[in-house]
Amino acid sequence: IILKPNSSASAMAMATFAATPALLSTPPLNPPAPPVRPHPPRASPRLRLRLRIPRRRPVTAPAAAHAASSLSSARGDPREAEAAVAELLRDHGASPEDAAAIAARAPGYAAMLADGVRELDELGLWASWSAGAGARAGAEMGALGFGRKVYFMGRSRRDGAVVPLVESLGVRLSSAKLIAPYVAAEGLPVLIRRAKFLKEMLFSSSGYETLIGRNAKRMMAHLSIPADEALQSTLSFFEKMEARHGGLSMLAHGDVSFPYLIESFPMLLRCSEENHLKPLIDFLKHIGIPKPRIPSVLLAFPPIMLSDVEKDIKRRIHAWEKAGIEQEYIGRMLLKYPWILSASVIENYKQALLFFNRRKISSAFLGTAVKSWPHILGCSTTRMNSILVLFDDLGISKKMVVPVLTSSPQLLLRKANEFLQVVSFFEDMGFDKKAVGKIVCRSPEIFASDVENTLKKKIDFLIDFGISERHLPRIIKKYPELLLLDINRTLLPSNAKTLS
Repeated sequence: IILKPNSSASAMAMATFAATPALLSTPPLNPPAPPVRPHPPRASPRLRLRLRIPRRRPVTAPAAAHAASSLSSARGDPREAEAAVAELLRDHGASPEDAAAIAARAPGYAAMLADGVRELDELGLWASWSAGAGARAGAEMGALGFGRKVYFMGRSRRDGAVVPLVESLGVRLSSAKLIAPYVAAEGLPVLIRRAKFLKEMLFSSSGYETLIGRNAKRMMAHLSIPADEALQSTLSFFEKMEARHGGLSMLAHGDVSFPYLIESFPMLLRCSEENHLKPLIDFLKHIGIPKPRIPSVLLAFPPIMLSDVEKDIKRRIHAWEKAGIEQEYIGRMLLKYPWILSASVIENYKQALLFFNRRKISSAFLGTAVKSWPHILGCSTTRMNSILVLFDDLGISKKMVVPVLTSSPQLLLRKANEFLQVVSFFEDMGFDKKAVGKIVCRSPEIFASDVENTLKKKIDFLIDFGISERHLPRIIKKYPELLLLDINRTLLPSNAKTLS
């Protein structure tokens, strides 16, 4: 039935629907699904997820051990690497004791081999490595344990296990790898024995450690001539030592200086004990150097150990004899100044003789001077001339130069500004240049003294003792030797006797 608007039928139908509400509650033939009501919230606010995890079988002890072994092999145990290096050293002739000691002191070498093994493990390149190294088949190498891989990695190198030996001496690994090719031909057992001999020869004596370092500092401080190759290498060695804590005062301490010595003079490891080093020691004793003092000579000038006794050392000693230095003094000079065996120093002595002759100053004093102060042999003629110019300025005649320098040859080592500080010290006390020149001629040692630490302290002592500042210049002019006396050993005891 279609109801049209405004029709009587439509109005009748609407009235029927309104009058009979029971017709609306009659269920239809296909009722809709009832609405879904939400579940009431649970007491716990957490969301519980249930995951199905497959049950594992219990891990047995052998399986756990295998897993731990695999992990250790992958990461690499440093103890395994050290044991592999020790085995490598034994294969090259080292005793079990030496091999263990060297391997323990060469961690850098072991770590280098271990890093190589890990890299090949990660990249799976054992096959190509084995082909290049002539080792086992790649598949077989890959199946070996970590320690065995480290061993074969070391065996593939061509250094004859010398690198770990050099590193064990305290040398940096990078330097040890550079040194090894030059000395590897000697063979590992020979090198081990030689390293022990060198260390015993240079560092077994005691009681001279301070003296050795002090003399090395003095030689460096006063050197003002061009350095030949031997001197240059020695200075380079000293500079490495100076960069360390303790500096050159540690020169006689083997654990500190021996690594730098080998790094600076690696060819020492090629010097035969029987044919080279022992004859050198015998010769030094023959020319008057006591055996306990031999290390002080060799450490101050290591190229001596690389020199041939017959061809080099004896020839240079003969040159000093020709210059008028008796052999008995040469041994003493070597103790104070081992650089007399340097070609540069010998040449500088010849130049110094010519220099004084040109200035018409007798050079006869020079032979006497170098016997007591051989350090002036490293002093250039330019520096010597600067001191002589100051002598001229103070009115010191050429005739007086010789007795002054014979008495105090160390004045030739003074820098011009150091000498002028002493001159100013006397001028501040009221002395003119002529009076200062007379003090130089009478007590030249005063002008080798330090103003702040020596001269001023002695003046203060004399003033404290009761000498008037007004009368002090007159006393110093008459007795300049007062400034040479030691306060504690001479002045104080003398004053105590005077007071008593």
